[in-house]
Amino acid sequence: MQSAAAFGSGVLRPCPDRPLRGPSSSRLLLPARPLRVSSSTAAAASSTGCSALGARALGLGLLPTSLDRERKARHVACGAGAAKAKEEEGGGLLKTLQLGAMFGLWYLFNIYFNIYNKQVLKVFPYPINITIVQFAVGAVVSVLMWMTGILKLPKISGAQLVAILPLALVHTMGNLFTNMSLGKVAVSFTHTIKAMEPFFSVLLSAIFLGEIPTVSVVLSLLPIVGGVALASITEASFNWAGFWSAMASNVTFQSRNVLSKKLMVKKEGQESLDNINLFSIITVMSFFLLAPVTFFTEGIKITPAALQSAGLNVNQVLTRSLLAALCFHAYQQVSYMILAVVSPVTHSVGNCVKRVVVIVTSVLFFKTPVSPINSLGTAIALAGVFLYSQLKRLKPKPKTA
Repeated sequence: MQSAAAFGSGVLRPCPDRPLRGPSSSRLLLPARPLRVSSSTAAAASSTGCSALGARALGLGLLPTSLDRERKARHVACGAGAAKAKEEEGGGLLKTLQLGAMFGLWYLFNIYFNIYNKQVLKVFPYPINITIVQFAVGAVVSVLMWMTGILKLPKISGAQLVAILPLALVHTMGNLFTNMSLGKVAVSFTHTIKAMEPFFSVLLSAIFLGEIPTVSVVLSLLPIVGGVALASITEASFNWAGFWSAMASNVTFQSRNVLSKKLMVKKEGQESLDNINLFSIITVMSFFLLAPVTFFTEGIKITPAALQSAGLNVNQVLTRSLLAALCFHAYQQVSYMILAVVSPVTHSVGNCVKRVVVIVTSVLFFKTPVSPINSLGTAIALAGVFLYSQLKRLKPKPKTA
């Protein structure tokens, strides 16, 4: 076997005066052109400490030039940007899924609240007792959340408590009127009447806040009023007590919203309250506001002894009352959680969809008789609510009188 030195010593080197021929003797193998290195490349190689061999490698493209390095840097930057964009896209998808889950829970808790609540009110016609149970359960849940640290205990001043008191009062009345209506008429009809909320919102905001609505917003209220009127005329379970209770609920709840804007202003040196803490404080205050009213009006009726004497299934009534109360507190708390991450208009649209879901599920569950004209009236009212929500998104800030 020949050594490597033999190749270097010219043993196998062809004769210089004879041209090289390939496998076909007619073709000449021309000698390769000598390699050249440009002066700029050589200078670059010299300035970077490269040897002569490195300079030749630069000329051959075996080592990266400055252009190559720039391209590589751009490639790395693009790769990092793409990775960051992908990470942000993944985070956005996760937030969307979380928001969708919250909306789903909001609707689910609301459906179960209306079903359990109606089942109890059908056999136990004491809406004040039912409402006080719901506030009591909500108050206990709120206190437990503060004690366990799930919810940060707020630092609240006496002035803030005074400002919150009117909100708690109208909150108490609004929920009481809702339960009175649910006890008198079908769930679907109560929620159809409660679709009138935008009408009272515009009316009360104009009276107390001086917010003048645009013409388009006023026109969007016409299908709401017309749809509710059409549904009321053809409602099989209609009675005036249920109708006016639902209307009173609209007035009180929208008064709460107006009072929130007018009274709940953060003063200098005071800590602002987040929505969930505000709701929790209102729930506790509502319990103490309604407790004496319950005692002096209906009396304490929701006890095992009273239920048994009325010939009711004690376990069934108490269990469904407790489940209704838990769902009542849960759906309102999730609603405030959603309001903290979306705009009020988006929340309003979600509330409109929730009302549709509750109406449809209650009709199916309780097998409520619904005529085509009644369904048309409900659909027109809900379409008006949706149109109102969209116009509130598009319209400029209302003028103040």
